[in-house]
Amino acid sequence: MNSRIRRLLGSTVGRTPVRIRRGVAKGARWTLYPWTSYWRGAHEPSMQEAIGQLGDRGIRGWSCWDLGAHFGFYSVALALRVKAEGQVAAFEPNPESFDRLDLHRRMNGLTWLKAYRCAASDQSGASELLTYGEVDSTTSHLPYEGETMGSMTAPIPISTIRLDDLVEKGEIRPPNFVKIDVEGHGHKALMGMMKSVAAARPILIVAFHSDLEVKGVLGTLGPMGYRWKTVNGGASNPDSMVGGDFLFTP
Repeated sequence: MNSRIRRLLGSTVGRTPVRIRRGVAKGARWTLYPWTSYWRGAHEPSMQEAIGQLGDRGIRGWSCWDLGAHFGFYSVALALRVKAEGQVAAFEPNPESFDRLDLHRRMNGLTWLKAYRCAASDQSGASELLTYGEVDSTTSHLPYEGETMGSMTAPIPISTIRLDDLVEKGEIRPPNFVKIDVEGHGHKALMGMMKSVAAARPILIVAFHSDLEVKGVLGTLGPMGYRWKTVNGGASNPDSMVGGDFLFTP
């Protein structure tokens, strides 16, 4: 199915309301299409299990950040768990994904879930999201180091923000938990929230997409005393972490 047809379906019948059948966000209101794995409960079972196990006594009242929120599946799941005493801040620069994220937030009445149409980074300002003509895909990303720019990259303008700036303004609370899945930009997102991480010592889950991202995140969190393992409990190998999801604990 081509991108044009997918986008047409997503904007019409795709917005039909459904309920998430099972998993960490079970019972939440959702939309039918695309990414039906979200409401069917089949999306990333190991990640769902890891998030479901956060906190020895639950995570009610926690502050959670979701970097690379996509349609907001984990944002909604976390908001349901932290309840109104807590706070979730979701960051998604892709305009089509953000539109669906904000819809899901409103469908579930989650006023304590704050949604930001921007990318977490090491500086606040402007950048471009490279889409390669597939704005509705999950692989749109900020430019990689050395990536060749051109018409094929089909960039769209976006905003970037340092999360430490939002904390300092009192707009969001320091985190108890952070999920980072930003298509190779995680090390830069982490640099933009180092004051908050150093002060709050949150648990993190990071999805790795490049060797540079792995090196940057390990080089930052390792000296801070963080330990890491795969989200399914296996031992981590720094030589083969790309493509995996890793749990970091202080």
